[in-house]
Amino acid sequence: MPNSALQVARTGLEAQDTRMRVIANNLANVGTTGYKRDRANFATLAYQDQRVAGQQSSSETAYATGLNLGTGVSVQSTSRIITQGTLANTGNALDLALDGEGYFQVELPGGQLAYTRAGNFTRSPTGELVTVQGYRVQPAITIPEDAQSITVAQDGTVSAVTSGSSETTELGQLQVAAFANPAGLQAAGDNFLMETSASGQANLGAAGDAGRGHIRQAMLEGSNVNVVEELVDMIECQRAYEINSKMISAIDEMLRNANQTM
Repeated sequence: MPNSALQVARTGLEAQDTRMRVIANNLANVGTTGYKRDRANFATLAYQDQRVAGQQSSSETAYATGLNLGTGVSVQSTSRIITQGTLANTGNALDLALDGEGYFQVELPGGQLAYTRAGNFTRSPTGELVTVQGYRVQPAITIPEDAQSITVAQDGTVSAVTSGSSETTELGQLQVAAFANPAGLQAAGDNFLMETSASGQANLGAAGDAGRGHIRQAMLEGSNVNVVEELVDMIECQRAYEINSKMISAIDEMLRNANQTM
């Protein structure tokens, strides 16, 4: 029995350590543009059935309750909380935020597509709208070198006024990707998410169409991490870790006493 309890307590330590790592990552990204906080989900490990409820206790009676011993806990998954962060005005015409659901589509090296809520875009030497890493936003938008002012409408239409002209020239339209299960997107670092079989295929459309968010120019979406909430979770996680540690110490003392009395 003590050996089994040691194993159960060990799984508790490992699970709380993983949860603390998730919390630490949330707090580390409190200032990351478009970051969505993660939550650790726990699940019980397999039970050992010493006696099953309803099992015959005699030829005429059955046990009303069973004897089931748990073997511990594990982190089953992490869930991405996709609530929107606060929109902040930056004054930069190429900073874009999505007010509502959806993701910007970006082409990575090799042609692979990624998705992001971070709209801190810039202009490449060739005039293309790119991320800070230099990856092209899709559909591709090329801004003329002599563009005097750039306007991005709420539906993603990009326009510019060039030098020597008073008329606005339409440069293209940004599209917003929607997913059947956005929580199933795979985080890949650099604020990028990758399509998976769990998320479903990207469904591109105009901003504001079919539930997609509108595009807000000269604004960026902040992280949705609530520092106070994360600190409360951290304290709770720390206390749970301490309790499991004390459990291991208690079991160790029980084993030592048993060895001394034998």
